[in-house]
Amino acid sequence: MAEVRDILVVGAGPVGLTAALAVRATGRPVTVVETGGADRVRPGSRAIFLHRVTLDVLNRIRPGLGWELVHRGLTWRTKRTLYRGREVFRRTYAPAPADVLPAATSLPQVVTEAILLEASHQAGVEFVWNQEVASASARGDAVHVTTVHGATLAARYVIGADGSRSAVRESAGLRLEGPRTSSAFVIVDTAEDAANPLPLERVFHYEHPSVGFRNVLFVPFAGHWRVDLQCRPGDDPDGYGSDTGVRDWLARVMPARYAERVTWVSTYIFRQAIANRFADASMRMLLAGEAAHLFAPFGARGLNSGVADAFVAAQAIDRALSATTPEAAAEAIGDFAEARRAAALRNRAASSDALRHLEAASPLRRAIRRTAALVAPGVPAVGRWMDRAPYGPPLGGVDRHGMYY
Repeated sequence: MAEVRDILVVGAGPVGLTAALAVRATGRPVTVVETGGADRVRPGSRAIFLHRVTLDVLNRIRPGLGWELVHRGLTWRTKRTLYRGREVFRRTYAPAPADVLPAATSLPQVVTEAILLEASHQAGVEFVWNQEVASASARGDAVHVTTVHGATLAARYVIGADGSRSAVRESAGLRLEGPRTSSAFVIVDTAEDAANPLPLERVFHYEHPSVGFRNVLFVPFAGHWRVDLQCRPGDDPDGYGSDTGVRDWLARVMPARYAERVTWVSTYIFRQAIANRFADASMRMLLAGEAAHLFAPFGARGLNSGVADAFVAAQAIDRALSATTPEAAAEAIGDFAEARRAAALRNRAASSDALRHLEAASPLRRAIRRTAALVAPGVPAVGRWMDRAPYGPPLGGVDRHGMYY
């Protein structure tokens, strides 16, 4: 019989590592099982933007952790929006006081993971590396996890943070539901020219005239620029994402030297999907992050909401393990599942709003955008709307766990 641990986390990405740290913050032991090795290197920058609320959660579970990410990241304070090459909005924020977390920080996900991993080691998290989970089944008062190599681990509760192809989710009989987007996006990382850097500004172009009036977004992050090109329905995204294609269009929207500094290229057709439930019928397997939801990246809702999932899951399991009856334990897990699925539904609605705005598929939407661009310079509220709309509604409400939607 495998030793029965209290809590097992499947996946050592940023959400899984956050879950482990959040468990340790409750004083309980935790084990993380990861497919790759401790020295694995994941390609590309991936999720680069951490909201202040996320940094605050990380500070709560391990004091100073949010600040360490800020110090390793980059904070930009100017945002600009242009329509067909003409600026329609600009704002520069005052710097935050030295003792106040900034609104956000931007850094490669690989750096975020390295910082969280080091914090996890310091917190006493146990790791099982190079063990890909094949299945998980709840039997009695434990979940039995089997790896592809035949190893078996058991725990009273399991947090599945094992990504969009989650073995935990599939084993639990849960499923992602939701459509794929129709537009493809080419996402490029290009290294900053430290000798002659560009201004630190987030810049969005509606219908950039140099790339056939396609939308283009520029976001600086530590040491790099993220550049997103929105393809049209009839475009060949593989062509725009090829070596030659990237060099061609990137040199038309940035100084030509940046076309020679590309470090990562990826092409995405995003899915807007949410698990039908965030916990299995036994209330012992919980989902977090991309195991539970997939969003288009507008507004940076994926990783940030995954951190909130992980925190609330750890709190729920702590309550369940302290419960005096099975019913009370199940209620604690059910509360997590209900609250975080409701948050996911709100996040999907927000990113779907952004996507509809970006695609502007109907003549009416295109006309609204065009008219707004004409009046925005003289009507600040319209300029603010044009700047905000590509990212969806801002973070607004707080759920009963104190987490932003």
